[in-house]
Amino acid sequence: MIFLWKIGRKPSFPIAGCSFDEDGDPVAPCEYSQAQYDDFQWERVRNDAGTRSPPDLPHGSYLMVNSSQHAPGQRAHVVFQSLSENDTHCLQFSYFLYSRDGHSPGALGVYVRVNGGPLGSAVWNMSGSHGRQWHQAELAVSTFWPNEYQVLFEAVISTDRRGYMGLDDILLFSYPCAKAPHFSRLGDVEVNAGQNATFQCMAAGRASEAEQFLLQRQGGLMVPAASVKHISHRRFLATFQLPEVGRGEQDLYRCVSQAPRGAGVSNFAELIVKEPPTPIAPPQLLRAGSTYLIIQLNTNSIIGDGPIVRKEIEYRMSRGPWAEVHAVSMQTYKLWHLDPDTEYEISVLLTRPGEGGTGKPGPALVSRTKCAEPMKAPKGLAFSEIQSRQLTLQWEPLGYNVTRCHTYTVSLCYRYTVGSSHNQTFRECVKMERGTNRYTIKNLLPYRNIHVRLILANPEGRKEGKEVIFQTDEDVPGGISAESLTFTPLEDMIFLKWEEPLEPNGLITQYEISYQSIESSDPAVNVPGPRRTVSKLRNETYHVFSNLHPGTTYLFSVRARTGKGFGQTALTEITTNISAPSFDYGDMPSPLGESESTITVLLRPAQGRGAPISVYQVIVEEDRARRMKREPGGQDCFPVPLTFDAALARGAVHYFGAELPASSLLEATPFTVGDNQTYRGYWNPPLEPKKAYLIYFQATSHLKGETRLNCIRIARKAACKESKRPLEVSQHSEEMGLILGVCAGGLVVLIILLGIFNKYLIRGGPTFKSGFRHFPAVIDSKMEGKGLKKIKKYLID
Repeated sequence: MIFLWKIGRKPSFPIAGCSFDEDGDPVAPCEYSQAQYDDFQWERVRNDAGTRSPPDLPHGSYLMVNSSQHAPGQRAHVVFQSLSENDTHCLQFSYFLYSRDGHSPGALGVYVRVNGGPLGSAVWNMSGSHGRQWHQAELAVSTFWPNEYQVLFEAVISTDRRGYMGLDDILLFSYPCAKAPHFSRLGDVEVNAGQNATFQCMAAGRASEAEQFLLQRQGGLMVPAASVKHISHRRFLATFQLPEVGRGEQDLYRCVSQAPRGAGVSNFAELIVKEPPTPIAPPQLLRAGSTYLIIQLNTNSIIGDGPIVRKEIEYRMSRGPWAEVHAVSMQTYKLWHLDPDTEYEISVLLTRPGEGGTGKPGPALVSRTKCAEPMKAPKGLAFSEIQSRQLTLQWEPLGYNVTRCHTYTVSLCYRYTVGSSHNQTFRECVKMERGTNRYTIKNLLPYRNIHVRLILANPEGRKEGKEVIFQTDEDVPGGISAESLTFTPLEDMIFLKWEEPLEPNGLITQYEISYQSIESSDPAVNVPGPRRTVSKLRNETYHVFSNLHPGTTYLFSVRARTGKGFGQTALTEITTNISAPSFDYGDMPSPLGESESTITVLLRPAQGRGAPISVYQVIVEEDRARRMKREPGGQDCFPVPLTFDAALARGAVHYFGAELPASSLLEATPFTVGDNQTYRGYWNPPLEPKKAYLIYFQATSHLKGETRLNCIRIARKAACKESKRPLEVSQHSEEMGLILGVCAGGLVVLIILLGIFNKYLIRGGPTFKSGFRHFPAVIDSKMEGKGLKKIKKYLID
């Protein structure tokens, strides 16, 4: 039988521990306990000489775990008494890990629990098969009074489930460990949230190449060292980095060095994570202007940790990419040089000590500055298109630097005169849509000066631009008013006058008058007649139309013209005056027969001039010596009918011997004067033989209330005491005088008419309004001459 002895026991005496040799060993009292929450218990073994035990086990008393008797992964814990470090000390222990076929029996781990806290992670562990012998390891724990710690040994069964794990000679010595480094006191680390936390662990002893330095969190997380710096051959510095820590990383941390020969454990130090302060409430607006905001910070209530060492204001445009920060030393602050009518977000920043101590911006105050008065009025007002009745304008786009306010209006105001007298003004202002710099003014009057100005206004003021004058283009003129058409009709000519259109719509360049006969009672006139046109200059608003037909209605159309064309046409109908009928007695024959009381004459039909013959009359007039003789064709006519009895009662020298309808005299017909017959109410009494008589033939025309008549002496009956031959000679002489008188009278009338129209064109004269106006209803040939004289005087006056 081969006996294995424990090795490595030092000659000095431990101050505490457990050798498992005998119960109640006064030198090394054994105070340990089996955990109640594990899977199985450590087995205390006493393998002396002569005892029957497995050959793989060493001799002696110790704690042992047979891996073959437990399931993989099962654990067994043994906890030793609480210890406190009043001075430097070292905990030594011996361990046994062996399997005959070289398989790992399991894993042996050592835990250091401080002040009854969580177990955490193993500070030392060993697994595998390390031969049939005891190995010694050291544990250098630096907890410092008044903290206490407990050492817990854990055995974990491997999947191989072969071999043994043993634990013996757990002893505490009052001197430093030779195989494990001792850590100096680890201090607390305070950082602000979001910053990197750095732990620096100073250790004394020798660090082997196989050692691993870790930062162990109380909860079990292990962080490897960022760097290990050797200060001297027995002192080194391990640095650990925790990046961007937050409140979740706030905990207790300690430094651990791990090596097969032992482990060093520092005291727990607290990682204190401070939350940078943030105000709970937004700042309060005290006053707003167009370029400034006065605020109160409102920092009495915060989220996070103090103390507050600095206060700042952060502000930005709500839609801007930039932000500015101003340090503040008072509870109120005035932000200067802001843009008018702009929304700003204003927050308070609070800072506590340490890097990264500035908290997040507090709730933002969203406030807007007031508008400022516009910088200037809109400029660049010009036309882009001009038409006769609309005007398209444009101007420079308005920027914020001009409006100084996001709430503004641009009004386009215009005015122009209306009416021909230009004494009325139309005014209107139109608000433009936002962002518009073009507008079309519609429903304007042609050829008018349009006065336009732009007005920019916001809540703080307004700016008016200069008035710019534009002129609309010409258009075709409006129609000439029918009421302005005045005329004076005569028998064969018409004087027409008109006025300029009420809406000339430009510069009148020409007037065009067209006329055409449309109706006539004279069957000799062709209707409708040809259409004739007369053009007049812009300053000529009258015209005399000659060579017209009497008693004929003409349709006149008058229109004005501008550079754009002709306007609407004004229409009126004008009827020329009718003329007296004419007789064809150029070769007047002698009476067809004569007796003492009768005379037979030849009645020839008259020719109507402008109106048909309505009626014929035969007039008998007593030829008295003291009475002036009538000339054939030039005598006065008889407009008032007078019967024989009425003439006798009045003492008149003439009477109507007969009235014949026009239809009864379609051709030359004999008629006996004195045949004692009645014709349409007129008695034709026998003539007195002793008296001389003049026989007249009269024709009358009627048309639309106008009456014209003409008469001619066709015979003379001498008294019976006179011889017949002289009568015939006298009659022939009278007939020749009548012809000469008619010719002379016609020439005089023509000269008078030319004089009338010459003076009328020079002076102008009163006219008759549109419609029909006629001269007195009854006019004979001499009365017509007198009427022309009156018209001439009337026109001249």
